Amino acid sequence: MIDADLITAGIDVGSSAVKVAIVRHPDGAPPQVVVLATGRIRRRELRKVIDEAYSTALADAGLPRTRVAYVASTGEGELVDFRRGHFYGMTTHARGATFLVPETRAVLDVGALHARAMRVDERSRVLAYRMTNQCASGSGQFLENVARYLGVTLDEVGPLSCKATNPQQVSSICAVLAETDVINMVSRGIATADIVRGIHVSMAGRYVKLLQAIAAEGEILITGGLAADEGLAGALQERADAEKLNVAVRTHPESIYAGALGAALWGAFRHQVLSKRAQVPA
Repeated sequence: MIDADLITAGIDVGSSAVKVAIVRHPDGAPPQVVVLATGRIRRRELRKVIDEAYSTALADAGLPRTRVAYVASTGEGELVDFRRGHFYGMTTHARGATFLVPETRAVLDVGALHARAMRVDERSRVLAYRMTNQCASGSGQFLENVARYLGVTLDEVGPLSCKATNPQQVSSICAVLAETDVINMVSRGIATADIVRGIHVSMAGRYVKLLQAIAAEGEILITGGLAADEGLAGALQERADAEKLNVAVRTHPESIYAGALGAALWGAFRHQVLSKRAQVPA
């Protein structure tokens, strides 16, 4: 059981998964991650997934619900019925990114349906941002669909991409055209690794444009569902180098939880502000 320090929770409701972070805030010491948990939606009733993921996180932490001082949501967080507050996704990913890697000066959040780039300062304040358009060819869902067609899991995509010897060009204009390219490559017997690398190169081209638009420099942390994809990170660094961007692309083992972590951290700040206001005599 955790001692009497402040405990907050962040719940990031995405399009394909719910991420939960429970964070401890010791008095006079940096915040500490207690538990991270994920619930895959997979066409299940979303409120049930949220409740299950949160309950699992609490059980793993050995905490009752009453012990959490502030529950903050982000993403599609209006479905978190027990939240005390909600924070916009850019704000939480920026805060979570600088918590994980303090040197971060830009964040690339690659979600299931879109990607967005944010330039941030050392205080995790968002200085500029850009998002991909509605075409899905730069999204995590697109990559997952292609991986399913190729007969590999998302966890296998990154290592496969790193083994490519002859990456194939894939359309970056439209998801439908890109998927058609993939189907044609499979019929021609192109190696899966070369197809996957071509997809990563295509996605990286779109992301570099976002980074250029926000004048990104320095450390860039990838967050969101594709943050653990080493092949994507490698392709992004290569494309950034080719475009002569002065950036270093980084990932972190907990990058996929950046939104949930940011929500928990901002939740602690808001809780403390509200507590101080309540102590002021009328």
